[in-house]
Amino acid sequence: MKTAIVGGGAAGFFLAINLKELCPQMEVTIFERSQRVLAKVEVSGGGRCNCTNSFADVKDLSAVYPRGHRLMKRLMKGFSQRDAYEWFERHGVRLTTQDDQCVFPASQDSHTIINCFLAEARRRGIELRTGAHVTTLDELNDYDFIAVTTGGSPKAEGLQWLAEKGHEIEQPVPSLFTFQINDEALQSLMGTVVEATTMIPGIKLRAEGPLLITHWGMSGPAILRLSSYAARYLAERQYQAPLAVNWTGLRDVEVLSVLHEMSIRYPQRQLQTIAPFDLTSRFWAYLVGKCLGERSHGRWGSLNQKEKQRLANLLSGGDNYQIVGRAPFKDEFVTCGGISLSSVHSSTLESKHVPHLYFAGEILDIDGVTGGFNFQAAWTTAYTVARSIHNFLQ
Repeated sequence: MKTAIVGGGAAGFFLAINLKELCPQMEVTIFERSQRVLAKVEVSGGGRCNCTNSFADVKDLSAVYPRGHRLMKRLMKGFSQRDAYEWFERHGVRLTTQDDQCVFPASQDSHTIINCFLAEARRRGIELRTGAHVTTLDELNDYDFIAVTTGGSPKAEGLQWLAEKGHEIEQPVPSLFTFQINDEALQSLMGTVVEATTMIPGIKLRAEGPLLITHWGMSGPAILRLSSYAARYLAERQYQAPLAVNWTGLRDVEVLSVLHEMSIRYPQRQLQTIAPFDLTSRFWAYLVGKCLGERSHGRWGSLNQKEKQRLANLLSGGDNYQIVGRAPFKDEFVTCGGISLSSVHSSTLESKHVPHLYFAGEILDIDGVTGGFNFQAAWTTAYTVARSIHNFLQ
């Protein structure tokens, strides 16, 4: 029996290795259109490869899989983040979990994972063909099973060969990117990091985490997660949308109480020099100046009730900006879209239109936020396909 895997990325190698472990007699060939394999693995996580997440802080999978969370919940019963952790450790890759629950190789080097995959592929006799661009399924008629793991396609045209077989295609759009905001005063604070909650007014989408101010606008997990949740919404609006930021994570009444206490405790201190909520003095001065103008140069004790309320509103979600475009997140290459989940059997990931054709990884319309969740989707879906082919043969 022979299996062709189209795509030499994370999902492709993981599927191939697990399939050979489950079915040692299976002949497995990986077809990769470029001359390099595992290119995204190499650069992900700043070259360290954030290979999964502990999920300790995840209460609802929809928070990390905006599209496909129901399918992921089902599939992860068969191969979870714990299974992935154990798999890598069992195959010689020692892992470490950071305080933010992201899991990396202990070596802090993505080549540790790449070398593991390449060594396992060689040891198990997996054939690798680079420079092999598969454009039709008819090219693989000699194979009993086909798995497509080509990753995200930036354009729907790249999926046309699968659409011609009846598969529904969700239009690919970028889903992990930073926001361009033309605000010189904000941009002058580049490098500032604040724990924040970001929101797009008018829709029920929000994200939490560190927010990084850059020379073009905003980045960091709080922005990248929001970009993933709102990927289609923003694409439909040509990346022109309002953005609201809560710099404290508190409600306005809670913020107001803190400001009142500050005015009592530091009545003679300059307002701009004493920053609450662990904000840096420079960033606090920016926010106060934006809210109160010339009054920001006064003392804490001089704040009247209306000024405190205005400042509380700004800090608790009323700080508004205008997104005018998107900027790429260089460490990730993520699109949402691809093969619609309605075109695959949810338990096996086999095509509903072509027997013995399977899909795994980013080509499926399962989009995870940053933090190792995309790679976990790759491991989970790839293992599911390997198990499905194994079960079919039993």
